[in-house]
Amino acid sequence: MKLLNWVWLAAIWMMLAAVGMAQESAAQKYLISIERIYDRAPHSAFTDLVAFNGKLYCTFREGSGHVPGKEGTNGTIRVIVSSDGHNWQSAALLAEAHVDLRDPKLSVTPDGRLMVLMGGSFYEGETLKGGQTRVAFSDKLGKTFSAPQPVVIDAQIRSSRDWLWRVTWHRGIGYGVVYQSGGEEFNAQLVSTRDGIHYQLVTTWAITGRPNETTLRFTPDGEMTAWVRREAGGQNGFIGTSRAPYKEWSWKEQSVRLGGPEFIVLPNGKLVGATRGHLEGGKRNTYLAWLERDGAVRPIVSLPSGGDTSYAGMVRQGDTLLVSYYASHEGKSAIYLARLSLKALLMNSPD
Repeated sequence: MKLLNWVWLAAIWMMLAAVGMAQESAAQKYLISIERIYDRAPHSAFTDLVAFNGKLYCTFREGSGHVPGKEGTNGTIRVIVSSDGHNWQSAALLAEAHVDLRDPKLSVTPDGRLMVLMGGSFYEGETLKGGQTRVAFSDKLGKTFSAPQPVVIDAQIRSSRDWLWRVTWHRGIGYGVVYQSGGEEFNAQLVSTRDGIHYQLVTTWAITGRPNETTLRFTPDGEMTAWVRREAGGQNGFIGTSRAPYKEWSWKEQSVRLGGPEFIVLPNGKLVGATRGHLEGGKRNTYLAWLERDGAVRPIVSLPSGGDTSYAGMVRQGDTLLVSYYASHEGKSAIYLARLSLKALLMNSPD
């Protein structure tokens, strides 16, 4: 574990303040700390974070690279646990023979278990041949986990390349978006589940531009908001809202490309998200932003990151917002945990 040293930042700030030149940066305003929490694998990536039974659980993919490649190995899914957010221990390592497991997502089921949703990709050499989402469950203590098993997608929409990227539970029902590749366009299908294994079609979204990775969240009054990555056309993200039964949607196009979109609803109803930034010169970062339902994206702060990066998980814990993510700016790809002041975010949220 490595706690990044902010002493030099404080020294510069004090020097500038002494001559009346200092202006508080976004990092100084919002960031409490950044900690590297895992870097043992050659490549660690695609995180998620959840609070469960008074502990924090973080999950991510371990592999030889971003994809297996000709000489690489298929990915496995690591789950680590911490009581304080600083000291972490392994809780599970999920693997399946001949399957590249990737991009895990955590949720807590209505019956009080951790659910780990993950992509299952089938490679021949460097060629992706297909995919089918996997799921595993913990016991109610979060100490033991089942082996990965395939999810069952509604027969009327099932394909050979289904990826159910994330599930969000609301009033006993889990909702997620299956995206299906294989042609010029992707299909994005909103589905629901009661057991985390079997998924029924709710509606097919009329979104073009290869919609794929999607996070769903709910406001207290039951409105569903979707944040959708797109990989064709203008490649800009979409944000949409709907009310039960979630068949009719209102969509707005955003002005930025996404990568691993994640967001939460704050106590004041504002949406704060984390995603991959696409910068000039092909550079990338992971940053937080305010999301407006009219499509506006208002950057808040860039996290220390670069190279292969993004795919955050977010948890509110008291007056702190915890954000897990991965990045390769310090060498090999590793897992980081950022702590941000929730009070500062709320004080500076848009009107």
